[in-house]
Amino acid sequence: MAKILIMGCGSVGGLLAQKLADKGHSVIAVRRTPPAQKPARWVYHCADITDAQQLQPLPTQVDAVFFMVSADGRNEAAYAHVYRQGLGNVLRQFGRTPCFFISSTSVYGQDTGAWVDEDSPTEPLAITSQLIVHAERQVWAANSDNVVVRFSGIYGPGREYLLNSTRQSPTIQQVPPYFTNRIHQQDCVGVLDFLLQKKLAAQFLSTCYLASDDCPAPQWEVVSWLAQQMGCPGPLASVSSDRVGQNKRCSNRRLKELGYRFVFPDYQSGYRELLRHGKKN
Repeated sequence: MAKILIMGCGSVGGLLAQKLADKGHSVIAVRRTPPAQKPARWVYHCADITDAQQLQPLPTQVDAVFFMVSADGRNEAAYAHVYRQGLGNVLRQFGRTPCFFISSTSVYGQDTGAWVDEDSPTEPLAITSQLIVHAERQVWAANSDNVVVRFSGIYGPGREYLLNSTRQSPTIQQVPPYFTNRIHQQDCVGVLDFLLQKKLAAQFLSTCYLASDDCPAPQWEVVSWLAQQMGCPGPLASVSSDRVGQNKRCSNRRLKELGYRFVFPDYQSGYRELLRHGKKN
């Protein structure tokens, strides 16, 4: 079994830590604060990655590092704090260890509904997304075996923004279609576990994977369907220009050709499960 280090252990990181520990791996998760409940099979190390000294007690003989730290805010200073200073500290200490860097499809600047994949240009307008692009390049420069995983919009228990928004009958763009992309957090964990197993088995991995479900869809379609499922009024149509930021369709072809199969391949299956989960609770 492998020794795995997870930098940043929020909702997805915690689920990943538990899944890997259940498989028998030795897992250490780094958090700035203790988890709400003490984990049974994995351990946490309390540290701020932006302080290099706080990382010193961590073992350097590990088989893989996951970097999945989130910024405290959606502004340049917060992103630079994590993706420059924090990432730099981690790469300096674990530069020879294979790293999985959790990125975002916000690195794409395409805004006319075009399809994007791992080879598409990454030229976003937002400074926060530019900082993530720079971080990806740091990761690849540090070790050619490192892998970047670009997640689209994550949803699942505790990530119910779209459900809450739908209940308010939002005003959204209908024509031209504004495409949205998403991935259930259960598939986020599944993808990372899948890629790790490939890495541990010494199978070839590309340097980048785009992780999004099979079904990019117009926001109008998704919200209208959700409103119908929840029995609430549908959205109101807004008048908009042809160009809206982050309007793209994400292709997961590379990941599926590697062999990954999504638990929730489309928004209908994922949100049905989320709505059932909500009723139970």
